[in-house]
Amino acid sequence: MDARLRITALLTASTLALTLGACGGDDGTATDPSPAGGTSEPDSASTDDPTAPASSEPATGDEESTVPVYFAGETPQGTKLFREFRRVDGEPLQAAADLLTTGDPLDPDYRSLWPTGTFTAVTTEDDAIVAEVADESWTDRGELSENGARLAAQQLVYTLQGVEQQRLPVRVVDSQGDPVPLFGIEGELTEAPQLDVLALVNVSEPAEGATVPDTFTASGVASSFEATVPWEVRDSSGKVVLDGFSTAEGWMDKLYPWSTEVDVSGLEAGTYSFVAMTDDPSGGEGPGPTEDSRTIVVE
Repeated sequence: MDARLRITALLTASTLALTLGACGGDDGTATDPSPAGGTSEPDSASTDDPTAPASSEPATGDEESTVPVYFAGETPQGTKLFREFRRVDGEPLQAAADLLTTGDPLDPDYRSLWPTGTFTAVTTEDDAIVAEVADESWTDRGELSENGARLAAQQLVYTLQGVEQQRLPVRVVDSQGDPVPLFGIEGELTEAPQLDVLALVNVSEPAEGATVPDTFTASGVASSFEATVPWEVRDSSGKVVLDGFSTAEGWMDKLYPWSTEVDVSGLEAGTYSFVAMTDDPSGGEGPGPTEDSRTIVVE
């Protein structure tokens, strides 16, 4: 590579790293994302937003529906949030909130930061999404660090906003309707900036463990250098058997949608991993790319 081009790439990578916000702390949680009670203007979440569910209409009623649920996972920037779409029965807000505390993620790379338990009720009012707790036990963050507590709060905020498709603040209350400081965080909870708390690449489709046709569409959201989203298909030994890239709709300020067609018709039947990642302009001299993977089955 020409020396000037290499210097330019390294400077761009350094600028990008600063723009993307905090790195992980010693305890593996994201360091000081914007306070969960920080400022943000409510607006409707569009379907190309990481807060939006799979469908363009909010899920309602008691029928089965698909909801977005945010779980924690490891990245070069520390612990961040990944979105996973789930099929649920019953009231979508309540079901999604319950998955944070009682349901295991489908992807084995994910986990929840939340303690075991359930919300008494989760409802939407004109000015907020209201999550009711049975007692004040969750005012104490327990074994969570301060940063871990903030990221756990963001799990709740991004999940409920995604189901509701509105960036309403989340108000945690007791059975009398009085505010409860979740994990010691005072005030209503609002979403922190995406680049502070979300993983820089996320796979929406295929789902974990999906059996895929000869050609399938992979999609997700990302903020990657120059909007380039490389992808790979790896066999059970980790060997790369297919690769390519997608171009997202944007980068730098938030996560943008990407999609790509993947032709696995030339592969033998078996279990593989589809891996999407951020581009690494540092040429391996930086912390490395963020990755998100899905196990797929080729028949």
